[in-house]
Amino acid sequence: MSIAAYQNAQQATEDPRQTEYRLFVLVTRNLLETKDQRGAKQIGALNWNRRVWSSLKFDLVAPGNRFPDALKGKLISIALWVEKYTSRAMRGEVDIQPLIDVNRSIIEGLNPAQPAEPAKPAAVASPAAVSPAAVSPAAA
Repeated sequence: MSIAAYQNAQQATEDPRQTEYRLFVLVTRNLLETKDQRGAKQIGALNWNRRVWSSLKFDLVAPGNRFPDALKGKLISIALWVEKYTSRAMRGEVDIQPLIDVNRSIIEGLNPAQPAEPAKPAAVASPAAVSPAAVSPAAA
């Protein structure tokens, strides 16, 4: 099966929420795999996470985005924090666990096993409430 055929099949069966969930699981798993490493692998994982959040931020400010303004503002604020914190993590100044925790909160909110509800800002801002099992090899 060609890559284009795979992508077409995937797009036909996966809604944007599922795609975002899968992406956050993959990027967070990559962060977890490099958590105790320093060097190129961790920098790559951090850069991928930053790019995901940067893309999310640009999508949130796009004219056609239908998220409520309050939710957009909170997610943009988190995205800006991720960008700044990631720079510090890349320099080895801070641990990457808070980035993992934030991503886990997003994963919990996007979880396709849960009914789709309007996102609750407290759920996004409360990484400690997310179980460490939220991102595991079985979750993808």
